[in-house]
Amino acid sequence: MARRPANRFVCQSCGAVFPKWSGRCDACGAWNSIVEETVEPTAGGAVAPRRSRGKRIELVGLDGDTPPPERIETRISELDRVLGGGMVPASVVLVGGDPGIGKSTLLLQGACALAAMGRRVMYISGEEAVDQIRLRARRLGLDTPGLELAAAINVADITATLEGERDVALVVIDSIQTMWMETVESAPGTVSQVRSSAFELIRLAKQRGFCLMLVGHVTKEGALAGPRVLEHMVDAVMYFEGDRGHQFRILRAAKNRFGATDEIGVFAMTDQGLVEVPNPSALFLAERRGHIAGSAVFAGMEGTRPVLLEVQALLSPKAGDGAPRRAVVGWETARLNMLLAVLESRCGMKLNAMDVHLNIAGGLRVMEPAADLAVAAALVSAATGQPTHAGAVYFGEVGLSGEVRQVSLSDTRLKEAHKLGFKSAYLPRRIARGNRRPSAPEGMQLHEIGHLGDLVSLFATEEE
Repeated sequence: MARRPANRFVCQSCGAVFPKWSGRCDACGAWNSIVEETVEPTAGGAVAPRRSRGKRIELVGLDGDTPPPERIETRISELDRVLGGGMVPASVVLVGGDPGIGKSTLLLQGACALAAMGRRVMYISGEEAVDQIRLRARRLGLDTPGLELAAAINVADITATLEGERDVALVVIDSIQTMWMETVESAPGTVSQVRSSAFELIRLAKQRGFCLMLVGHVTKEGALAGPRVLEHMVDAVMYFEGDRGHQFRILRAAKNRFGATDEIGVFAMTDQGLVEVPNPSALFLAERRGHIAGSAVFAGMEGTRPVLLEVQALLSPKAGDGAPRRAVVGWETARLNMLLAVLESRCGMKLNAMDVHLNIAGGLRVMEPAADLAVAAALVSAATGQPTHAGAVYFGEVGLSGEVRQVSLSDTRLKEAHKLGFKSAYLPRRIARGNRRPSAPEGMQLHEIGHLGDLVSLFATEEE
């Protein structure tokens, strides 16, 4: 007697399986994320099929005669930078980001650039018709007859097509949440469908040797939608970030088996699509006005690239009887609260009755602790009303006792600041034995700060 289909309830956020529905997932804590799915029984019914005996696999040494695979450059230098120098054959890349941020635009531009070099590229969309893709390409000024387009969501049809093709360099799937397999009894976008569809496409990419790029949707929290195992299955995970109020878009690598995971690519969104920004520091500081209290320039690092950003701070008297407001854009709120506590406890500044607004101009989100000194300089400048030096940059990590700690790649930060015309830099004092004093570029003055109180005293001296 054939078994009936079994129903199970699967969380769409983490993939946990439950015997019955509930409003909250006990595994990840997500609300209203549990969906009922149907599991088809095996052909053998209740009797488990007999397992076939596997064959012995061949083991080889680490040192082989096969040369490493040659990378495929897309001629979009910012994209190649994040990929680690270009695409690796038989690799799988997952690109996520908010709706409308430019994921499809970036991959369409990359696919057209690769097809223009004579490579065979296929762009398969489950969200747009072929005519819609052509319309978008025409609007972006892309004219590449060699690009092959298709609109399909059935994974079986896609794999059957790819198995019969040769010399395919790149396949773009837009998006993985729209893919559907007949053998999985659930709607497209569910955990089972995303996991099964991705596994089948990844298996084919590894077998046939073409590069596979998957577009992934994100949840309202900003994480990639679908099972977490999807990020483990692919070779690289890239997030496309940006504020809709700014023209800049940041492509950041969160995982990369063939390159660094802290590289970024900077693009500008225009009416002609995404344009590369080879020198983001110049654009981030293009609209900066000097001699204004509450502004400081931070010399940061994004991967191997130095980036100069403007940190803006604004202090105002607390409104009402409630707690003071802490509004932060582009930085961590918890780290701002820590810096305010250090300035009050270690430096004697009274900021507990002030509303604090902090902004990283340009839309880039800063993650490294080296921005502490620049943020502190902007806060002290806003509190005292004394502008920072227009030709100075700041970088250094601040500890809870107020000490300014060393950061990496100081020479690279100083060279980038000197190239953009900055004449002085405030950086951590060399205290630990073995720490080498950074070499200052010609004509640039270095001011070492050992404690946050030293920075506060500089503004107090200028005020007097």
